[in-house]
Amino acid sequence: MNRFLSIKQLLKMTLTTFVFLMLTGSILAQKIWKLEDCIHHAHENNISVQQSYLNVETAKVNQLESKLSLLPSLSSSISHSFGWGRSIDLATYEYTDKQTQQSYFDIGSSITLFNGFQKINTMKLRRYEYLASRYDTDKIKNDISIAVASAYLQILFSEELVNNAQNQVEVTLQQVARTQKLYEVGTLAQGSVLEIQAQLATEEVTLVQAENQRNIAVLDLLQLLELEAGTTIELERPALTILQEPELQPIDYIYNTALAVMPEIKSAEMNLEGALRSLAIARGNRSPSISMRSGFGTNYSDQITDLETGRLKSFDEQIRDNHSITLSFSMNIPIFNGYQVGSYIQRSKLNRINADYNLQKTKNALRKSIETAYADALAAYKTYVARQKSLKNLQESFKYTEHRFNVGMVNALDYNVAKNQMNRAESDVLSAKFDYLFKLKILDFYLDKPLTLSDLK
Repeated sequence: MNRFLSIKQLLKMTLTTFVFLMLTGSILAQKIWKLEDCIHHAHENNISVQQSYLNVETAKVNQLESKLSLLPSLSSSISHSFGWGRSIDLATYEYTDKQTQQSYFDIGSSITLFNGFQKINTMKLRRYEYLASRYDTDKIKNDISIAVASAYLQILFSEELVNNAQNQVEVTLQQVARTQKLYEVGTLAQGSVLEIQAQLATEEVTLVQAENQRNIAVLDLLQLLELEAGTTIELERPALTILQEPELQPIDYIYNTALAVMPEIKSAEMNLEGALRSLAIARGNRSPSISMRSGFGTNYSDQITDLETGRLKSFDEQIRDNHSITLSFSMNIPIFNGYQVGSYIQRSKLNRINADYNLQKTKNALRKSIETAYADALAAYKTYVARQKSLKNLQESFKYTEHRFNVGMVNALDYNVAKNQMNRAESDVLSAKFDYLFKLKILDFYLDKPLTLSDLK
């Protein structure tokens, strides 16, 4: 009976898990994923982002440790010893030649009064390291946001290519049927039928390639979202129309805005401040250090007796009578240490210079990226306009060629050439369109605008 119940419970748990997975998959499939949803999901689930959070927490722990190091230390010790034979009783400071027992109790506290402000500078250094780790996390999230936006637009672009390829196959299928009829009535030669059928086979291959490109784009997005391959997600498909020439902000304005908000700049600035604190710590090693220690101790021994009565003093009496309080100050003055401090200072100076170079290099990289994105956006728009004009002309040319082909005035080879040129022009227009839209989103990103496609509807 118990075995039957266990199997029943196992089947129930399995069924529940299966239903849960089915419902989860159904929810993912039913949800319309906007670009913002994909970016948010990636930030919440991407492993690189999660690892960066661990680095932030580690830096936070280090910062707390540096703050608490300013407080006095407190420690205590308890010991109990047994002795046999001739030895000095540390409680009475007399030689004994028998079994003895002693107990010692101590509690002490120490604090560094001055050490060249090393602890203060260490606390500041840990704060800069903590802030830098947070900005590094923001940089990783920004990189993932750009990658998600690129993958998202790549899917939309691939789907447009698939739709175009499907439309071309349908048109060619109709043309194959029309050509077959013209051949049957003797208007066209059989070679024209074969050439149109060959064109159909070529376009079917193009359709397969477009579908494969779309599947790869979807897989890239799923991997960024940390979702399993094969997960069905439906993306929002805004119109993404281009109505006018872009009104771009000046490069200097974009650059100055990015300087104030880009986390890689902030991280480099924090690393430079940290390098300055490290140099101050290194220089602090040349200063004398002053510390203070206070302690309270007492002890018990089975050899301590009352001088008047000769009886062994009780534990409570000895703990009370044998206590002592100490207060001491010490100063440590560095004189020579094998050039360790000097080399430490020299390395810290070099690290400070290198941190300054890194900041300048990061700023230069940011400016170059903005200048490139700006030029790319303008070039992408001009390319889009030019390809649109080319497509319009090729569409008119194809209509003319198609009309002449239908009445037998041109052969199938000329028809296929005109159709292929128009197909390539349509793909080129789509490529230029999505390339331009992505470049616009990059510039918006540098202006600290959210990555969204809502403003392109």
